[in-house]
Order: sequence, then C-alpha cells, then structure tokens
Amino acid sequence: MTERDRLLKEIKEEVLVLKESPLYLFRTTNKYFPVIGEGSHEAKIVFIGEAPGRNEAKTGRPFCGSAGKILDDLLAGVGINRSDVYITNIVKDRPQNNRDPLPEEIAVYGPFLDRQIDIIQPKIIATLGRYSMGYIMEKFGLSDILRPISELHGEVFEGKTSYGSVLIIPFYHPAAAIYNRSLIEILKKDFAILKKYR
Repeated sequence: MTERDRLLKEIKEEVLVLKESPLYLFRTTNKYFPVIGEGSHEAKIVFIGEAPGRNEAKTGRPFCGSAGKILDDLLAGVGINRSDVYITNIVKDRPQNNRDPLPEEIAVYGPFLDRQIDIIQPKIIATLGRYSMGYIMEKFGLSDILRPISELHGEVFEGKTSYGSVLIIPFYHPAAAIYNRSLIEILKKDFAILKKYR
C-alpha cells in the first residue's frame, strides 16, 4: 500500500463513523454506504460532483447511475479511461430525496475533499455542477470571478494549491443532461477541452 493509498483509506474510515454529519443517521438507517471516491490515486484529473444519489449510496461508488453513464460516455468521447481519473463528490453521503446539499453538509464534508486533493495532487480539477464549482473556485482563490455556471462552463481557470498551480474547469453536472437533452452537446463540446490534458 502506497502512502497515498493509506491516506485515502484513512479518509474513508473517518467518514464511515462521522456521527457529527447531519446525514449520518439517514445513511445508517437506510444501510447506505458513504461514497468516498474511486479511480487512480495518481490521477492527473479529479472530477468533483456534488453528492451521491441512491444508486451511489447503495453501492458506495460515485457516478454509477444514469448520470454516471453520461459521464462514462463523455470520458470515452475524449479518449479518457475512467480508471485513469479520480471521481468524487464534495458531500460523501446521500442527502434525502436527492435534494441539493446544504451549506452545513458542505462544511462538514469539505475538509475531506480538501485532503483528497492534497493527497492526489491533480493537475486539473473538473467540477461537475454549480455546488462543486462554487466550493472549488472559492477554495482556490477565484471567488472574485465566480459567476453562474451558465457563464463559466467549459472555461479554464488557474488556482493555487499547497502543491502548486492547478487548472480548474467547471462543467455542467451530467445529471442535468438527463432532464435537458440539449446539454449533452454542450457537455461534449466542453469535455473536448480535456483532450489536450490527457
């Protein structure tokens, strides 16, 4: 086990017993799993969604339902293997009724995401949806240029991390394309940016 493996395993063990989380009781009552993250611990690209849905909470795997199928297709479309990237969410437990994550939930789980980024040290952080975009851009000193995702999707920004600079690329959340099929073409066009960073 590498040092990165060990440190990421530590995060999983901590989240499993995170009783101070407002979602802990909902998870344990429903026999759900926390969804920590999946993929390469040496990934150049880390994808960050918002929170797990029901399929994810049942399996402990991020993006394994309908939105995950869209994400897989988008990755394949630009020649990226899912196993070569790391995929996670800000919030590691499923919110009730697939609602948006609340500020207090993001506050509880955010530090775990921060640690994941510090451990993996990606060159690119691809945010999926407005919540992860807002969190990441604020964290890496870009809050002054934060605007709605409809204006920022597919743009490339540079942020500063503890290990150097990182490129931040906001994307629409793949789940949005389930309800609005016209977003598929926008997502495909935006994902094409990743080709140069494979």
